[in-house]
Amino acid sequence: MTTRPMRTDATAPVVFDAVTIRYAGSPRPALRSASFVLEEGELVVVTGRTGSGKSTLLGAVNGTVPHFTGGHLSGRVTVCGRDTRTHRPRDLAGVVGVVRQDPLAGFVTDTVEEELAYTLEQLALDPATMRRRVEEVLDLLGIADLREAPLSDLSGGQQQRVAIGSVLTASPRLLVLDEPTSALDPTGAEEVLATLSRLVHDLGLTVVLSEHRLERIVGTADRVIVVGDDGTVSDGSPQHVMASAPLAPPVVHLGRWAGWDPLPLTVRDARRAATHLREDLARHGGAAPDAEGADRVDDPDHPDHPDHPDHPDHPGRGSHAPHRVSAAGLQVTHGTVSAVRSVDLALRDGEVAVLMGRNGSGKSSLLWALHGTGHRSSGEVSVLTTAGDRVDPASESPRVRRSHVGLVPQSAPDLLYLDSVGAECRQSDHEAGAEPGTTRGTLDRLAPGIPEDHHPRDLSEGQQLALVLAIQLAAAPGALLLDEPTRGLDYPAKAVLADLLRELATSGRALAVATHDVEFAATVADRVVVMSEGRVVADGPAADVLCDSPAFAPQVAKVLAPARLLRLDQVQAAVAATIGSGR
Repeated sequence: MTTRPMRTDATAPVVFDAVTIRYAGSPRPALRSASFVLEEGELVVVTGRTGSGKSTLLGAVNGTVPHFTGGHLSGRVTVCGRDTRTHRPRDLAGVVGVVRQDPLAGFVTDTVEEELAYTLEQLALDPATMRRRVEEVLDLLGIADLREAPLSDLSGGQQQRVAIGSVLTASPRLLVLDEPTSALDPTGAEEVLATLSRLVHDLGLTVVLSEHRLERIVGTADRVIVVGDDGTVSDGSPQHVMASAPLAPPVVHLGRWAGWDPLPLTVRDARRAATHLREDLARHGGAAPDAEGADRVDDPDHPDHPDHPDHPDHPGRGSHAPHRVSAAGLQVTHGTVSAVRSVDLALRDGEVAVLMGRNGSGKSSLLWALHGTGHRSSGEVSVLTTAGDRVDPASESPRVRRSHVGLVPQSAPDLLYLDSVGAECRQSDHEAGAEPGTTRGTLDRLAPGIPEDHHPRDLSEGQQLALVLAIQLAAAPGALLLDEPTRGLDYPAKAVLADLLRELATSGRALAVATHDVEFAATVADRVVVMSEGRVVADGPAADVLCDSPAFAPQVAKVLAPARLLRLDQVQAAVAATIGSGR
């Protein structure tokens, strides 16, 4: 990684000059001696581990750090020639537009057109100018047909584009976005990122965004800024940074392993480089041994033998396992909206079922109904208890229900109500009847190093989610439901979560995970259930469903199609088998 020579040109959108930011009580600076310049018309991706300081860096760009957050800033941040030490966020509002993770939470009006005009009203512009700017933004973002639509009726991708439009009407020179695609399905995410790319190339705007799912954006970025765990900041071209960065998308890891030069950052470039690899895989049949069966293992004590307890075909696991959670004719209606329509679904012990589908397809409503706390219009839900009885979770008390089926919701902070991480962990152990330290031990696996005295509301989104997951697992439920559990998690944290979910499945638990993260689905799913408009439209083995879907196929599957491989480890196993067989 390289740090480019500093310049002090007042016309540069952003200049960081030896910036160090430290919060009271923190053992290390959030940022340490950060120096870089953002140029006109750049698409800049900020990456780093969960809690490394990415949000602090973005906040320093728009002035909320330290004016709103507190803390001490040394060095100098200049935004379009304005020193943030002497210019508060309101002084930068005309040059910096900020878009948050959850656009709906930030809307202040009811319709698209009203939301776009709101910023201009605050700037006291004349009606003619307001009308012209609103029309320009509607056309620029391709949402003119939505001008009268209620904001609450829009898809996640549409809401995010309206949020971008609401700041564009003020004609900023710089856009700052914090995880803008974290809650979006693949199609919605592509719409938003295509919009940002168009703003960079057509208008020359500088766009700075933080993103954990680098597979979505690194191929189109001009620069990558990496915030280290110790607060140090480095930057460089995507090609240079990805050559050695530990946080990298699957296509980069595939390219490193295969030795491709230049290193591909996109599926298109990787597919061009993978011609010989696809030919080698075709000779093997296009599947990893663990995907379609290795040579038969005769030792019954070996995990690959069908009689071994850990084998997927053992009576205690997989398709032969008991139905831990069952739903029949399940319907959920919210007002005039049919969120779930006559769904029959069974979650089996030892299996990870991944729910996928567009925003608004009914995944969350289905999980809440299965848990027993969500609304159910009709149909039946039952959970198999450890005593062998089947009960309706909706009829149980919260304490008893928690021991049968746990739920980790999208909005993790809703389940956090005490004033410190330590208090939450101790209360969780007490309520679950678990050994002291159980919740803390799970938390340290998922997000190590969180101080006991930190307030849960001060944690990053990924850290909050890890805490809630640890709390739910303390009760050792037979079934666990997770709604978008990877929001705010970096690649290593997702790998730890995936390992934990696989362990839970191996121990006999039934798991259902609703996610838009196709790479995470490829890692953990035994089975994929795709929903659309409240109905199940596909339900089958992960490799079949994901490889056959252009929207949900992971990067490795797209690069190596028609081989039915989802992950790098499967590719490595398939190549090793090819070499071993002499083919």
